[in-house]
Amino acid sequence: MNEIAAGTGVDAASIALAHQPLAADDALSGTPSAALHPLATVGAAEVGIWEMTPGTARDTEVDEVFVVIAGRARITFEDPAVADLDVSPGSVVRLAEGMRTVWTVFETLRKIYIA
Repeated sequence: MNEIAAGTGVDAASIALAHQPLAADDALSGTPSAALHPLATVGAAEVGIWEMTPGTARDTEVDEVFVVIAGRARITFEDPAVADLDVSPGSVVRLAEGMRTVWTVFETLRKIYIA
């Protein structure tokens, strides 16, 4: 599926995604895989769907806001001044460029992101 055209819509929960295993250096436990599907470019921002299967992985974040549409996870931040976040459907989260995180996904997590 390509980007969605203006004036059209898609069911973000049912879009098939092509998963890839995470890099061995990033996967901390389990065998998580992830998928990314851009939906549109709005101004300078990319809007898309991201999904990760159960497991634990580290990441360095980009500047983004996302809404969880399925699954459950805990996001732990390397910076001790930032509290851990438990996310589930309906959670809206803002991340900043360069934040170092660890994602522990309990149920396959799907989010719509704006980055």
